[in-house]
Amino acid sequence: MITVIAYTGTHSKLLPMSPSDHENTPIDSEQVDIVEAARQFADALPETEGLFAAIAEGREIAAIVESLGLSDELLAAVHLYPLVRKSFIDEKALNNNGFSAISRIVIDLEQLGHFSLPPDWRPGEALAGKQSEALRKMLLAVVSDVRLVLVRIAEQLYRMRQAKTESTEEQQAIAIETREIYAALANRLGVWQLKWELEDLAFRYLQPDTYNSIATALNETRDERERFIRLVETKLQDELQAQGVKAEISGRPKHIYSIWRKMQRKDRDLDSLHDIRAVRILVNDVKDCYAALGTVHNLWPYLPGEFDDYIANPKDNDYQSLHTAVIGPEGKTVEVQIRSHDMHRQAELGVAAHWRYKEGGRTPAAFEQKIRFLRQLLDPNGDGEDLLAQIRDDVFEDRVYALSPKGDIVELPAGATPLDFAYQVHTLVGHRCRGAKVNGRIVPLTYTVKNGNKIEIITGSQPQPSRDWLSPKLGYLASPRNRSKVRNWFRQQDRDQHQRQGRDILDRELSRLNVRDVATDDIAHHLKHKSTESLCVALGAGDLTSAAIATALQNLRGVELPEKSRQRRSTRRKDIQSESVAVSGVGDLLCNFARCCRPVPPEMISGYITQGRGVTIHREDCGNFLGLKQRSPERIIEVDWGKSDAATYPVDLRLRAFDRNGLLRDISTVLADEHASVMDLASHTDKKTMETVMDISVEISDLPTLSTAITRLEQLANVISVRRKA
Repeated sequence: MITVIAYTGTHSKLLPMSPSDHENTPIDSEQVDIVEAARQFADALPETEGLFAAIAEGREIAAIVESLGLSDELLAAVHLYPLVRKSFIDEKALNNNGFSAISRIVIDLEQLGHFSLPPDWRPGEALAGKQSEALRKMLLAVVSDVRLVLVRIAEQLYRMRQAKTESTEEQQAIAIETREIYAALANRLGVWQLKWELEDLAFRYLQPDTYNSIATALNETRDERERFIRLVETKLQDELQAQGVKAEISGRPKHIYSIWRKMQRKDRDLDSLHDIRAVRILVNDVKDCYAALGTVHNLWPYLPGEFDDYIANPKDNDYQSLHTAVIGPEGKTVEVQIRSHDMHRQAELGVAAHWRYKEGGRTPAAFEQKIRFLRQLLDPNGDGEDLLAQIRDDVFEDRVYALSPKGDIVELPAGATPLDFAYQVHTLVGHRCRGAKVNGRIVPLTYTVKNGNKIEIITGSQPQPSRDWLSPKLGYLASPRNRSKVRNWFRQQDRDQHQRQGRDILDRELSRLNVRDVATDDIAHHLKHKSTESLCVALGAGDLTSAAIATALQNLRGVELPEKSRQRRSTRRKDIQSESVAVSGVGDLLCNFARCCRPVPPEMISGYITQGRGVTIHREDCGNFLGLKQRSPERIIEVDWGKSDAATYPVDLRLRAFDRNGLLRDISTVLADEHASVMDLASHTDKKTMETVMDISVEISDLPTLSTAITRLEQLANVISVRRKA
């Protein structure tokens, strides 16, 4: 019989279970807290090779994490994490035994994985792809839960402690990794009690001779230093009590790596350093810090240039303290650090101190300040340089990181979409993409991916990219590299098929813009193609988009594209002001657009002088105008478009769609996005077929804008077709 602990809430109790029951029987909550439940659950696992080592690893890492004062749930997860990593248990076993509340933490820790440097790596070198990916996983974890990085730092400290039995080569490899990555992270997150030990152990493995010489010199004078420190402590305690300052005084151990760095930085030997002998004074508040400083300086003369006020000017990681060096008893120098208890907690625990605050419901302002600091720490840089240099410079990368259904990390450019994700996984996955789910919910392919999103791609059996994906304005692909993959796919198709598809695109664009007076060869030559056939092949292959046709029409008419940022007319009007239409030879006349053709710049236009309604502006190829011109040629006058970029022009559209809730709202949103003002709308729905026909009158600035608006309307759900009315 094996006794197994399963945890179902704040407390649980022990029940005897057989191995067969181990996966399926949760335990009622009564007596054992979650940390003890995790420990006993691990102890009750069937004995296999390597199990005890994994259990011991979890407990030793948990002991390090426990000193940071983090939550019981996290401690319990740390106990079980090595068992998951080494495949003694899995997520199902955690959930079935009542640990579902911490299983996500355990799995996140397991997915974070190990970061290791190449054996021959040296500081300053760029990282290989796998190492970069592993480090990015860590940074993604920082974004989602900083506590996981604290656990990873604690795990690295455990590995450093265990490395004393490893070979010299392995010791140096892990020491470089520790000094360059984990000690830097611990320092930036303010977890000094871990940082010091990581740096000392790394220094011991990388420069054993120097480490041993400093350690030996310190040990040779240990008794003398301890006697001196006791003398300083007694003198300070008596004087502070006399001044009414309540304080705790202790000798401050100086770490060997810190001593060596100061020797290098100041070019001094060990005996000339001021802080080999050091004490720390802990008081209640900031006022007492400065009172204690005055007491110290009244007792002994201070050394000029050795005073630092990190209370008034905190370090980047929010470290606060007063540092001073004085000539103490017997003419020996001593460093004194003065800080409050809260400052000391922050200095030793860093980020972890604020989780303790949060869980205890205290000082939310301090916690929020630390969160703001972490967000600043994680500000994007995006220069693509050496990741280690970014860590050492306190800067994290700007990329977006999404998760596959298996938990793999996929790196994407900022603003990426699920379609970018599909192409990043594999080009064929992108070609076959039909839809996407983000965190279990279906989203459009234009959805903007966020850090930590779990993305599942829905694929078809055959590759079938859409040419709409090639348009940056439509927002399907943020990466030019992925758009190039789509273009290459279209290029590889049969040329005849390209030509047929391109001809359909060209005819459809000319038809929906209702343009009949421009030769297709002229459009081809303007777009630097020899013939209409070559233009159609380029359109079919995806080298050109339909928007290029509208732009070519605009340029062929000799009118420059207006500024993108334009002002819409504030009032409805039937007439066109003088700056909008120039009428040659007749002065300022009342003008209005013909309802039969609704011309839009840069289409060729002519004027017809009516009886009593001024000049009516027609397209030159308008059927009604051609009839009027034949009957009354004397009433025809030449007109041209004005130069006002702020002008807009009426256009009539006919939209056919299957009726649904929200259709009108979606249409209005698209038109508003394209700065098209809706002047009139009439709708009719066939109740039998549920087909809706909408006649929409809008004011729009030019043909390219009209083309884009029609394209976006056609992409709306249930929309069958959108055409410009003749």
